[in-house]
Amino acid sequence: MSEFILNTPVAFIIFNRPETTQKVFNEIRKAKPPVLLVIADGPRTNREGEAEKCTAARAVIQQVDWQCQVIKNYSEVNLGCKMRVSSGIDWVFETVEEAIIMEDDIVPGPDFFRYMQELLQRYRNNNQVMMISGSNMQFGSKKVEHSYFFSRYCFIWGWGTWRRAWKHYDVNMGKWPELKDTDWLFSILNKKGPSSQWKNYFDRLFEGKIDTWDGQWMFACWLANGLSIHPNVNLITNIGFGNDATHTTGNSILSNMKAEELLFPLNHPCEVARNASIDNFIERILFSNSIFSRVHSAD
Repeated sequence: MSEFILNTPVAFIIFNRPETTQKVFNEIRKAKPPVLLVIADGPRTNREGEAEKCTAARAVIQQVDWQCQVIKNYSEVNLGCKMRVSSGIDWVFETVEEAIIMEDDIVPGPDFFRYMQELLQRYRNNNQVMMISGSNMQFGSKKVEHSYFFSRYCFIWGWGTWRRAWKHYDVNMGKWPELKDTDWLFSILNKKGPSSQWKNYFDRLFEGKIDTWDGQWMFACWLANGLSIHPNVNLITNIGFGNDATHTTGNSILSNMKAEELLFPLNHPCEVARNASIDNFIERILFSNSIFSRVHSAD
């Protein structure tokens, strides 16, 4: 088998955690992307010592020692999670057509980059597919016969997409007011409980009560009738849970999940179609209990 060569740009979102940034960077360095786009937020003025931490995190990027175009998008003021990440990804897709997107606490496993690149290439022109995820949230309970499956849920712990998909993104969710009191969510979820819960969540996002950007991406994907690809095994490890995290605080079954081996060549599904059984499992396990509340409900 020939050696894998990564030729897809990688976007790296960093902030104030130099230790986790270093661990993720070490894996990016092994993959040697030809283009590294770095997004960084500025320190909060009311957090003592944060300016030094932000500087230390940015210093990690100076360790690039392979042939690579490093492009930086650094904010000197603090924009917050919602506006810094969303504006940063906007910038990424003003710069490149497609990218693998990493955050500073998502450590990719050894098969992650090859999987991402192959599927970004395969589905580049398929408008049904909005993103490729490196996360598997089945906890060993559900398996499929192929290397990956299609879902309506978007997991952004190690993911990738294209300019043609990101153009649907609106951080302000401008379409929500005209949809919120219709049966739109029920037509997607087919259950009153989840529809009510997601309506409440989208309301809070729209009203600015949650400082995040990723729920708006889920909204955009659902609005476009798009699908996400998830691997049959988990390919990333989230090392970011803790008191210094923005959203992923405390203990969680999602913390430090092991990255597993994915067999190549990939075994592709015969059709682009949502796996309803796994989606029901994801809704029940992740979004209809306390995990959803802890990750997404803090003001």
